[in-house]
Amino acid sequence: MLPELRSIETSYSWIRLAVSITLSTLGCVGMWSLVVALPAVQADFNVARADAALPYTFTMIGFMIGGIFVGRLADRFGILPPLAGGTILMSLGYVITATAPSLPIFAVVSGVTIGLGSAASFAPLVADASLWFDRHRGLAISLATAGSSLAGVVWPPIIQHFIAEVGWRQTHIGIGVFCLATMLPLSLLLLRRPVFHKPAAEVASTGMTIQAVGLTPGVTQGLLAFAGLCCCVAMSMPQAHLVAYCGDLGYGAARGAEMLAVMLGFGVTSRLIFGWVLNLIGGLPTLLLGSTMQAIALVLYLPFDGLVSLYVISAFFGLAQGGIVPSYAVIIRELFPAQEAGFRVSLAISVTLAGMALGGWLAGAIYDWTGSYSAALVNGIAWNVVNMATVVWLLRRKRQQAVGALAAV
Repeated sequence: MLPELRSIETSYSWIRLAVSITLSTLGCVGMWSLVVALPAVQADFNVARADAALPYTFTMIGFMIGGIFVGRLADRFGILPPLAGGTILMSLGYVITATAPSLPIFAVVSGVTIGLGSAASFAPLVADASLWFDRHRGLAISLATAGSSLAGVVWPPIIQHFIAEVGWRQTHIGIGVFCLATMLPLSLLLLRRPVFHKPAAEVASTGMTIQAVGLTPGVTQGLLAFAGLCCCVAMSMPQAHLVAYCGDLGYGAARGAEMLAVMLGFGVTSRLIFGWVLNLIGGLPTLLLGSTMQAIALVLYLPFDGLVSLYVISAFFGLAQGGIVPSYAVIIRELFPAQEAGFRVSLAISVTLAGMALGGWLAGAIYDWTGSYSAALVNGIAWNVVNMATVVWLLRRKRQQAVGALAAV
């Protein structure tokens, strides 16, 4: 019989979580600045909508790769060194892209610097937060992911204001300087590294995953990555194109930025709600719930395009998608040992960003082909359904394994 271990949660755990959320709110500007700047970038370089979405796509690809790389480094050296390096790279990237002479250069530099650098502020911080909690791990993980949504609440109106006042290039310089000056000192509060005191049952990841879902760790991680890709292709359509969509409807980019802030603000609220749900029912059921709600929200965008309707639907979409990303982190922590958390959580979450990258470009391309966003919404709904089917299959596997284990006793 394993000895009962003292909870790893302390007051420092919650202080560290608050610092992580703040850093994520600042550093995840890389996820949203190019969404707001899309119309200005398109006008500056005089390109098609799909081409103007390429910097966002490249940045999301960089975000994905950077998250996996930083997660591996965090497992080995702790979160502070890769977080500080990523902050410096991202800040320099904002300054460098402000001088980009062409869209291809702007897109590539955005991916290599802003994408790679800002990645340290999301998935690796979520993984790090999960290591300091056991009794309230679901809530902690959900709150840790709230930084990216808070970034979407705080940054778009600010960025839109400065783009209107001084242009997107000067705004980029300001973002770079501000993030460097605030994030580096704050990151020093994460210097302490966790000490692992976990039961022997959490040592062998192979045994944990096979016992839980009847699949090898590699297959399990692959299926979760596929599910994350699908749900975020769907998720990216409103998030990446809402500002441009509102401009097309005649409401203006400022209204679109407000709607994006409303969407992500409700996403922050849903983090609290889904954090409780995650502790109550676990990762896979919560993921299915959030994905189903997201599909409903996407369907609602099709018949309703009035200004008030779009605000309401965007708020509901925020409530729906708020529980999706933290579910992947909780599922990983349920199936794999803490010592692998940095890499595996970052991999699971970062692959969802590949879906954001693909979906952002795909929605722009479909818009260029069809002249409207209706077909792009239908495309997003189809990807969402595939995600739901994958999660349902994993849930059935898990329940079959549980029934088989009971029968063997």
